Amino acid sequence: MSISTAELWFAIAGLAFGSWLLRFSFLGIIGNAELPKWITRHLRYTLVAVLPGIIAPLVFMPQATDGAFNLPRFLAALVTLLVGVWRGNLLLAIAAGSVTLYSMLNFGF
Repeated sequence: MSISTAELWFAIAGLAFGSWLLRFSFLGIIGNAELPKWITRHLRYTLVAVLPGIIAPLVFMPQATDGAFNLPRFLAALVTLLVGVWRGNLLLAIAAGSVTLYSMLNFGF
């Protein structure tokens, strides 16, 4: 079933407005007010909660291999995770994972 161009743009505009409204309700209304400590503590876990949902499909079902498991991508994700936990440095972990993936794709498997 296909939708018309007008319906598509209406859906995009509606989602954009909804996204803006959610952000405004949190940031615009509260503004510079001090957030309670329990909210600040929970907001720290947002990235940890969202990132695996974004990364897992790219590692276990990569589009580059038509959804088949790919060892270089898995090892790069594993190296990134291990370096991140070991050193606690996000940029170092990303660099290590990138070097691993590049090396595995071009020189390894």
